[in-house]
Amino acid sequence: MADDAIRLKKMANGQFAVALRQFKRNRMAMIGLVMLGIIVFACVFQHYLTPYDYAIQDIPNRFAPISLKHPCGTDQFGRDLFTRILKGGQISMLIASTAVMFAAVVGAILGATAAFFGGAYETVVMRFIDVMMSIPGLLFAAAISTALGDGIDKAIIAIAITRISNLTRIMYSSTLTIINQEYIEAAQAGGASTARIILKYIIPNCLAPMIVQITLQLGITISIICSLSFIGLGVQPPTPEWGSLLNVGKGYIRQYWPMVTFPGIAIGLTIICCNLIGDGIRDALDPRLKR
Repeated sequence: MADDAIRLKKMANGQFAVALRQFKRNRMAMIGLVMLGIIVFACVFQHYLTPYDYAIQDIPNRFAPISLKHPCGTDQFGRDLFTRILKGGQISMLIASTAVMFAAVVGAILGATAAFFGGAYETVVMRFIDVMMSIPGLLFAAAISTALGDGIDKAIIAIAITRISNLTRIMYSSTLTIINQEYIEAAQAGGASTARIILKYIIPNCLAPMIVQITLQLGITISIICSLSFIGLGVQPPTPEWGSLLNVGKGYIRQYWPMVTFPGIAIGLTIICCNLIGDGIRDALDPRLKR
């Protein structure tokens, strides 16, 4: 048993190395990874990169032109737009990453247990997931956000609930492909508990499609967060968030274009980077593309 465990660990490490090399060969994925790293770094260390406070108003300096002092100009209250965009990125990425991670944990457990146990439990769980998937994500998130109210924590809960269905379906289908493998039967014959089989053997061997889906879901989640804030739900002003910045800026789009343009660029770049990374991971983990 110890030799088998060592052999499986070496095999997993070898597969990871092959996937990593394949990912590095994907030029667009590497560009997306570098750009996303720069965006995340700038947002996380916003306090050290700009000398301004995102909330302090400077009315005499309102609608300042783009300059070295204000790279993105200022808003209607004289607040530095670059600072507010970086702070908004903190909030958007915090909500997106937390919501997707929560949805991934719940989806992995629901999908793996539904495929493993089968029967009535499988029917109830998967039919409920089908109902959730039939509702458009933005509409579902808006309904939950309206019921829960405003706030970052409420936005995380609302968006996480809408993302569970996709991740559950991915884990369910992946579990069905390995449920009858020899190592699962050997673990059952060896007296391993159900929780141990699911957590140690099933979920780790289904992580490849889950990782791809999680990366892609990050971009989708950011777009949903911004959409909710844009229509007045989710994060509310004066707290900066990319969608709320667009919502405020749309009223000044003719008089002062930077209030809409730069938050929109930040949203678009982040979503594109997440999609490029997700495509790169998918290609790296797809055995049909390996040579």
